[in-house]
Amino acid sequence: MNTLQRYLWREISLASLFLVFALVLIFAFFDVINELGDIGHGRSLSSVFLYVLLKVPSRFYELAPVAALIGTLYVLAQLVANSEFTVMRVSGMSLSQVCRAIIQVGIPIALVTFLAGEFLSPPADRIAHALRSADRSAAKEMIAQQFSSGFWFKENNTFANIRAATASHVLMDVFLYEFDDQMKLQKIRTAKRAIFLETQTAWEMEGVVVTDFIDGNTKVYEEPEYLWKTVLRPSILTVYQIPPEQLELKTLFDNIGILQKSAQDTARFEVALWVKIVYPINVFVMMLLTLPFAQFQSRQSGIGIRLFVGAMLGLTFFLVGRLFSYLGVLNHWSPLISAFTPSVLFLVLTFCLLYRQERK
Repeated sequence: MNTLQRYLWREISLASLFLVFALVLIFAFFDVINELGDIGHGRSLSSVFLYVLLKVPSRFYELAPVAALIGTLYVLAQLVANSEFTVMRVSGMSLSQVCRAIIQVGIPIALVTFLAGEFLSPPADRIAHALRSADRSAAKEMIAQQFSSGFWFKENNTFANIRAATASHVLMDVFLYEFDDQMKLQKIRTAKRAIFLETQTAWEMEGVVVTDFIDGNTKVYEEPEYLWKTVLRPSILTVYQIPPEQLELKTLFDNIGILQKSAQDTARFEVALWVKIVYPINVFVMMLLTLPFAQFQSRQSGIGIRLFVGAMLGLTFFLVGRLFSYLGVLNHWSPLISAFTPSVLFLVLTFCLLYRQERK
């Protein structure tokens, strides 16, 4: 890395670090304001601050690419305004070297973004949700009711119907319909509630009522408890607490496998999985996108117009990404198309604009 590349690396890193810190503080401030309405309704001020603190990793994950974009745009625009960028180019620094320097800055930002989204944000969001539910005395707050009949799940020859689940991962009104290989109903088990036992990796169903269908006869009896061993884990219930895009990759894989076994639509989770994988790459796309736009700025333009352009670029990229995610789920597109198309489109736009400027 030569002197000019080190100079770019230092300036962009400092600007991006400052902006992500400032943006996280701003959004944390708005989160505090949003949560203040709960004070006096079972929540204290310290609880609100703890909740907002737990949301910081999620905010960092969401805002890191935008901070990298605005920071890069600001630094490059300042170099253009002070004629430093022109001096760099005249001194022999090619456009590819500028791009390489920007990518080198983006590598640690993308890595930290991935680590935050994979290891910090999901568990912190779950703790924050559980904390808020407990403070609101909402231990029975319903979080899982996909349809009016509840949540349906199939495993082998057993169909499970769960009418609702609580924020503390307790299943309510569980119905198990067991069939034989000829798909004839053999047994129905019902329970008012079921609790997951980590030691046995099974759901303990309490107050079970069993209905047996044997040779045309029906027999009903009660069992004090029943251990339901299944691949269904409490992790799938996190879908109803935080968006799929903020779940860990392992949890998304588990949820996709569970839904596939129960013959349910997995498009939403497959798209979220690939969006999660592509998201750190968007850091490089957004930073490179600043190159042609930074040079459009006049030497007299101030910081306000640069920040505005950066915010608009980030917002446009964000909206296009969300649009393709929703369209992919609705139209059953390949998850790769939904995840990669926005990045490819903006990269093509960037290189087309750079090529046009180089030809002038």
